[in-house]
Amino acid sequence: MDWSNIESGWKAYKANAKQRWSKLSDDQVDATMGKREALSSRVQEAYSVSKEEAERQISAWQAKQAEKQGPAAKS
Repeated sequence: MDWSNIESGWKAYKANAKQRWSKLSDDQVDATMGKREALSSRVQEAYSVSKEEAERQISAWQAKQAEKQGPAAKS
């Protein structure tokens, strides 16, 4: 799944993102507006992780979103 799908459908994904990164407030998750870089920055701040670790977590989360959507969403 391409990140643009997540960004354009952020309202559908943000609850799942909030569940994954529970240290982030609803407002922090909302404020990212689905922008990957903004989410990465918030994860780095909240969890005191490197940019590389935040990106790894986001990539893993993104892959799980694709699995939930089924094969059609992976293209």
